[in-house]
Amino acid sequence: MTDTIPPTLAAGDVTDLGDLLDRLREAHASGRTRSATWRVAQLKALRRLVDENEPRIVQALADDLGRTPTDAWLGDIVSTTGEIDYAIKRVRWWMRKRPRPLPLNQQPALAWVQYEPLGVVLAVGPWNYPFYLALGPLVAALAAGNCAVVKPSELAPATSALIAELVPRYLDTSAVAVVEGDGATTQTLLSLGFDHALFTGGTEVGRKIMAGAAATLTPVTLELGGKSPVYVAADADLDVAARRVAWVKLLNSGQTCIAPDYVLVDRSVRDEFAHKVSDALRAFRGADAERGMPIVNDRQFERLAGYLRSTTGLIVHGGLSNAADRTILPTVVVDPDPHDPVMTDEIFGPILPVITVDSLDEAIAFVRERPKPLALYAFTSSRHTRKRLADEVPAGGVVFNHIAMHVLVPQLPFGGVGDSGMGAYHGEWGFQALSHRKSVLSKTTSPDPRFVYPPYTDKALKLMRRIF
Repeated sequence: MTDTIPPTLAAGDVTDLGDLLDRLREAHASGRTRSATWRVAQLKALRRLVDENEPRIVQALADDLGRTPTDAWLGDIVSTTGEIDYAIKRVRWWMRKRPRPLPLNQQPALAWVQYEPLGVVLAVGPWNYPFYLALGPLVAALAAGNCAVVKPSELAPATSALIAELVPRYLDTSAVAVVEGDGATTQTLLSLGFDHALFTGGTEVGRKIMAGAAATLTPVTLELGGKSPVYVAADADLDVAARRVAWVKLLNSGQTCIAPDYVLVDRSVRDEFAHKVSDALRAFRGADAERGMPIVNDRQFERLAGYLRSTTGLIVHGGLSNAADRTILPTVVVDPDPHDPVMTDEIFGPILPVITVDSLDEAIAFVRERPKPLALYAFTSSRHTRKRLADEVPAGGVVFNHIAMHVLVPQLPFGGVGDSGMGAYHGEWGFQALSHRKSVLSKTTSPDPRFVYPPYTDKALKLMRRIF
């Protein structure tokens, strides 16, 4: 067993972080993380970390984001424990060797694929779900038998400090470490070279992560964002659509990568939908309906307030902002110009544009003309409409008649495409992403036909052409 490494580091210099990485590589080389017993034990310890510290996790999320206990449970806690529980039950099955069939020209032989840990993985978390999106990737890393460095977001300092405190109390400190720091720390870590880096955050920062990883040929999984659209057809159940769009748009003040960014609604039901979604926003907030929702920092607040000031659309609900307490009232904007900033940038806040369309073709064209979104949502009772949307609109994932539920399904890969990300994880897909699929071919020494060896005769070449 290797010496115990310092479990957490502040933004240290390259020598400190380099030493940390060397020690993690020693731990991985020792083989201690490869067994199913170690993997399951670490996952169970991570589950205890969450169970035994839920009140502290909730408080940290409230301190960082003003999040309610219910939203903290739904957004960061149950999503994390769901991933852990799913992996605990299935990791031994995921690890099995997978036999592969062979063509006749390779007989007699056996072939299989076996899964090998990549080594040391870097997980860089975002601020919007700072607990779940820091430790969710760690579930995949542990299930795949890797050592790992977790870099929480400095923009959620209370949660970052809590992760830095708890992880070494519960997990194997020779194999898992937490490094706190800012973006410069992330770039320093990337410059050292990991076996894989997984980042969740915005597209622009994702480009910097990829650039930083390129120098050391570190493969990356990028879970980014973008403008995830909702299509509401004329045949949709408008009450259900309005409630579900409003519910997820309110979660974490709309600061969610898979939140509905804007709605494309059939002209025949536009006004009714806008009215119903406004009613749902008001009803869900109850006594707080006239109070703004907290935004993470001044920069994000100013960006969102600027969208409200500059929009050419009709504000039919909300529209107010308060710089003193950094809050934005949930807002519905009908038909802003497609070139308004609220329609060109990812909103990431409690503002919902509603755009009128006259046909399914127009809706599909509208989405396809823009960068590929992380998610596409649609409300319709038509199988034909669902098929066209699933087949014709490129997106990281598609959900019909609900919003964002796919992120809670570990049986499905979760990831983006194009500007919304690359690679996928969750459940077995996370295990696969952080494992090397090693091909193994085992041949016999007999028979050993001589005609495959030089010098080749014409007869031998003809026979080889028939076999191969």
